[in-house]
Amino acid sequence: MPLTTAADPRTTDAISTAVLELLLPHHRTTDERSASAEAFPYQLRQIAGYVRKNEPIAFTLPGFPCKSPNATKVLGHLPDQGERLSLAFLNSLCADIGEIHPAGARVVICSDGHVFGDLIRVPDEHIDAYSDELSRLISELRLDQLSVFDLRDVLGDLPHAAKRAYVHDRYAPGLDELRNEVRTDEHTLALYRGITRFLVDDTADFTGTRSALQRECRRRAYGVIQRSRAWGELIAEHHPDSVRLSIHPQAIGAPKFGIRLLDAPDAWTTPWHSAALHRPDGTWSLMPRARAEQLGHLVHHEGRPSHFA
Repeated sequence: MPLTTAADPRTTDAISTAVLELLLPHHRTTDERSASAEAFPYQLRQIAGYVRKNEPIAFTLPGFPCKSPNATKVLGHLPDQGERLSLAFLNSLCADIGEIHPAGARVVICSDGHVFGDLIRVPDEHIDAYSDELSRLISELRLDQLSVFDLRDVLGDLPHAAKRAYVHDRYAPGLDELRNEVRTDEHTLALYRGITRFLVDDTADFTGTRSALQRECRRRAYGVIQRSRAWGELIAEHHPDSVRLSIHPQAIGAPKFGIRLLDAPDAWTTPWHSAALHRPDGTWSLMPRARAEQLGHLVHHEGRPSHFA
């Protein structure tokens, strides 16, 4: 039997640091401080585990749920150029990691639309169509380092309401516990306020007063955070050693690494809450459809609205 030698820890540390340095320019955070790779010990340890075993680094990214139901923000209910660019970015990031760590990397996109469908007021058939189109784009564009994981992979063909109930009952924190955390933890409070703002902005057909809408969205925001925590626990159960990415802003050194997919005016904008604008200088930015319409003309791709230019 051939002898094996342990990996040189200095080499492991150097490779792990170099991988994290590829992520740092894309860190999604509201923290104005700059930070080096050493400020992210949690991620360095996780990455080092893969490097030491010479295995592909597995990242999980909860997100890509569905398009916003507000037609002033998006072009429709299917993925468009914003998603195409974001998927290509994630795949290219994996390719860049492969230049440093020969075993490479992969990103599992944990599409969470069905987890929140009832809370964000998006029909389940639109969520299915969105997730299916993500998988089709990954295949069509040959983004071989990406895959999609959703509740269908866990609970098969159960009714969507039953799937949501299963995830919530098994994994979600209690409401009283969460309310206390919002009162006492600055990061959770910021997350709660950000989600409340998104829910208000995503509502296009509310017939009551603005204050009534805000009350309803504050109530739903607690549910969104509960389900988000539950989805995170489920992902950890099915992908136990993965490096957790997040589309929400994350503090320096947090267990989750916030990642910015494309340029946007603020740290909260995502491709599924916006439209893509191709600027004259060749760069891309995400913004609400209503704003993009003022700056460019609509471009179609494969017969569907795609972006503005």
